[in-house]
Amino acid sequence: MSLSGLMSAALSGLQTAQTGLTTVSNNITNVNTPGYAREVVNQSPSVAGGVGDGVTVDDVQRVTNQYLEAANYQATSAAGSSGIISNLLDQAQAAFGDPTQAGSYLNQLSTVFSDFNASATDPSSSLPRTQTLDDLNAFLDSTNTVAGTLSSLDSQADGQIGSDVSSANQLLTQISALNVQISKGTAEQANVAGSQDSQSQLLGQLANLMTINVSTQPDGTVVVRSSNGQLLAGEGGAAASLTYTPSVSGLGTITATAAGTNTPTTLQIGDGELQGLLTLRNNTIPGIQQQLSGYVSGAVSAINAAHNANTAVPPPQTLSGRDTGLDLPTVVGDFSGKTNIAVVDSSGNLTQQVAIDFTADTMSVNGGAATSFTPSTFLTSLNTALGGTGTASFTNGALSISATASGSGIAIADDPTTPATDGGQGFSQFFGLNDLVTSSEITNYNTGLKATDSSGFTPGGAITFQIASSNGTPTSTINVSVPGPGTPTMQTLLNALNAPSGGVGQYGSFSLDANGAMTFTPNTPGSTLAVTSDTTQRGTNGPSMSQLFGLGVTQQASRATTFQIRSDIAANPMNMALAKLDLPATAGEPVVAVGDGSGATALSQVASASASFAAAGDMPAMTTSVTQYAANLGGELGQQASAADSASTAAQSVQTEATTRLQSVEGVNLDEELVNLTTFQQAYNASARLVQASKDMINTLLDIVP
Repeated sequence: MSLSGLMSAALSGLQTAQTGLTTVSNNITNVNTPGYAREVVNQSPSVAGGVGDGVTVDDVQRVTNQYLEAANYQATSAAGSSGIISNLLDQAQAAFGDPTQAGSYLNQLSTVFSDFNASATDPSSSLPRTQTLDDLNAFLDSTNTVAGTLSSLDSQADGQIGSDVSSANQLLTQISALNVQISKGTAEQANVAGSQDSQSQLLGQLANLMTINVSTQPDGTVVVRSSNGQLLAGEGGAAASLTYTPSVSGLGTITATAAGTNTPTTLQIGDGELQGLLTLRNNTIPGIQQQLSGYVSGAVSAINAAHNANTAVPPPQTLSGRDTGLDLPTVVGDFSGKTNIAVVDSSGNLTQQVAIDFTADTMSVNGGAATSFTPSTFLTSLNTALGGTGTASFTNGALSISATASGSGIAIADDPTTPATDGGQGFSQFFGLNDLVTSSEITNYNTGLKATDSSGFTPGGAITFQIASSNGTPTSTINVSVPGPGTPTMQTLLNALNAPSGGVGQYGSFSLDANGAMTFTPNTPGSTLAVTSDTTQRGTNGPSMSQLFGLGVTQQASRATTFQIRSDIAANPMNMALAKLDLPATAGEPVVAVGDGSGATALSQVASASASFAAAGDMPAMTTSVTQYAANLGGELGQQASAADSASTAAQSVQTEATTRLQSVEGVNLDEELVNLTTFQQAYNASARLVQASKDMINTLLDIVP
């Protein structure tokens, strides 16, 4: 080899060693940089005319493993989802308090039932009655507090989703901008490793928010797609734009609009913090709100059932019912069994007794001969039977019965052998004539309606449903119109709702149970139904379909905060119905007595008596006691929170393992880098000595030449 060739080879060695030292230095400096992949120098011998003349640097390459990177992204997404779910479920469980503590929310009704029992021993005293109302008010106030906490968690999830969507949009924009830099740098044969490291860090942050599928292109750029293949960034285009649309009554929706288009499509997030938040916001938190509402509504219904079977002493002059949302002829036509309406004077003596047999459609007065009535003539017949001692009216879905004489009152008792019943409720309870706890809304969805009854809804009114999958992602929106013309039956309405085309038939079905409650059963367990709009109306100024039947998670959940103690009882505890109407009796005989606490005893027994609770959230419909349902609810909440904590712990472990394996390939090993540093230093020194030797030889030759 000539001296010039020797010098050239030595210089190439110096340059290669210097590149290696720079690369090793960069690796060591970034040992703790997230997303950094170590770099290696790829070199090969330089050959000219078949003779080696040094070394050349082919490129400086990032050490990556796309399989391990994909596994790491997936593990990061799973950890992001399970982490946020665990966090918010812990907060939701904390709102209910520790069920092992006597004063916790789910144990407060036990105190109320104990108060009823105390009132039974001294029904003439106002002190135990006042204590009962105080504790019942405390329970309702606590209900409002718990419901407020759950609502704030819902709002918190909404706000965090909006923030995360903004972050995702920013990350996608940055990833797209780096794609441009990487593509340009690759075309110019420049080192783009730095840009790729920055992009890798951004992809890791995006994976924490949502599931991403990343593929690296030959020019070093990346294509980012969602879990179901929606293009988010790459392929030479700008980033897609994500949008979150919250809804007060419906489901929150995240959509993606591809670059260059104006058509948003529902984003299939897959996993990640965004998916966890969407699951919480659309499924989990509403489910817990439904469970709270179901517990309170079921307990209130059971208490009101007992209170309606009782009477105050003296009975109130007027019993005013709640808005049933129904017309009186339909209600009367669906009743069966027997009830008694008594007019009682100020001394507790019977003035007038109207015995009603709904099965036979007859009335009798003071034990006299029975006269017939029809559902349409019921009100007129009742007023005739009261014979001037009282009057009955029905306005805006509410029944009211009043005694005429000052000091007289109205008391109602169903027949003990064949009690009146409609929708699983007695006569007074169905109309809410003597409720202890009232609400401004329809809270009992046992309408008593049968499939053959007229639906009563005005044809043409429409209700819009949203269906979400078990992970909270909205899948469909269905608009159903009330069929007409004419007077469609409930079965006709159910057929329209369940139609495969134009109804929810592809996703589930509505049905009417024996108590007239309408429920939706999804084809896929865990799916959610929400109502986004409802212009249906029953009769004139009547309730909508969602209000009457409690359709949609929001409508059902909203009941919990609407309850309050009846105003006249709150003002005077002696108006509480703690006695029983004692029938049969003849006119002039006492039927109510001061000091009768049998009604209070019946109220205390509600704690252990069987009551019906509708399906709510993950809890199925069940018949159990109020006390047991509270225990079941506490157990369900605890199980949900525990399962979420376990899932989060497992996901974090998987993420740690995935990161460790990725770092073992892509990460910087200081021991290895120090060996490389020493190797390149020695190579540099050797090349430098070769340069010096070449220089010395040239100088020697120059000195020889004369």
